[in-house]
Amino acid sequence: MGKIIQHHLKNKDGFFVCAETLNIFPSQPMHVQPSTKVGIGSQKPSEFTMNSTIKDAPPSAVVKKEGGRKGTSTGPEHEEGPKTPDPKILRRLAQNREAARKSRLRKKAYIQQLENSRIKLTQLEHELQRARTQGLLLGGGAAVLGDQGFPTTISGLSSVAAMFDMEHMRWLEEQHRVMCELRAAVQEHLPETDLQIFVDSCLAHLDQLTQLKFLVIKSDVFHLISGTWLTPAERCFMWIAGFRPSDLIKMVLRHIEPLTEQQIVGVCALQQSAQETEEALSHGLEALNQSVSAAIAADALSCSSLNVADYMGQMAVAMDKLAAMEGFVRQAENLRQQTLQRLQQMLTTAQMARSLLAIAEYFHRLRALSSLWLSRPRQQDFNS
Repeated sequence: MGKIIQHHLKNKDGFFVCAETLNIFPSQPMHVQPSTKVGIGSQKPSEFTMNSTIKDAPPSAVVKKEGGRKGTSTGPEHEEGPKTPDPKILRRLAQNREAARKSRLRKKAYIQQLENSRIKLTQLEHELQRARTQGLLLGGGAAVLGDQGFPTTISGLSSVAAMFDMEHMRWLEEQHRVMCELRAAVQEHLPETDLQIFVDSCLAHLDQLTQLKFLVIKSDVFHLISGTWLTPAERCFMWIAGFRPSDLIKMVLRHIEPLTEQQIVGVCALQQSAQETEEALSHGLEALNQSVSAAIAADALSCSSLNVADYMGQMAVAMDKLAAMEGFVRQAENLRQQTLQRLQQMLTTAQMARSLLAIAEYFHRLRALSSLWLSRPRQQDFNS
């Protein structure tokens, strides 16, 4: 099976020693004798065998063996070490996380804004109800009896009209902030899902003004129709306590191009429908004015023929007819609201955002024009 090989070697003291080795499976020819030294600092046979094996092995085998000691894979895909992620991918992931965070914050702010608006409208409704129960509300600058029985008019306005003017001024301030946020969102080219949040916020803010008008219609509808809560230039283009939806559609068409063929057909049909409804309401309001005038002048207007009973009868008929004016204002407000809603259904989110920005800019320029008109040099300024 094997044979005992004796190695007669001479140590450092000069004595011969015999190293017996059982060479069962020799790794070298039997006639080759390894030259080993035994003594202090000598190398063990096992270490000699290992080192000689590593020395005689090819370099690639040594690398693989050392890699195996560290527990790493020896496949070709792991020879270069872990790969570094692409910086573009890391930057994109960071942007997505930041966009998601901003979207959550905007949704939270939008919900809070709606809740605050609901609370304000509820408070205003309670205030109007309290005013109705505490005193007699009369429009046209008449007095409203308060808790102590004194008039509560402000600058010739009823308390309801003054409250509406104050709330409208607050609404304008909030409108400026909302539109600035929408403009920034459009300039950042946000995804449509994020941009939709700002569009919904703007539409909800416009609905707040509509609900505010609904609360005032029954108390002082003439204040809404008079338009004194608007600037002079805005009053020139006012139609039944607001703007004409068909005119706004004409204006925003230049800001939402290009349009698909289906969008063009839908927007044109919406404009035609709005214009027909406006004409019908205008004719109805004109007929109402003529009817009220005829009711007042039904009898002779001379003081000599004045009859108290006839006079009170005429006033009662005229009052009944004027009550229909509230219905005209409500229909006009509903038309404005429905036109914007239908326009949103036809347009993309980006197109609707540009439309709202164009509408806001239009009214902003009208107010700026009013300021310039009021501050213009007068004739007496030149004379002085």
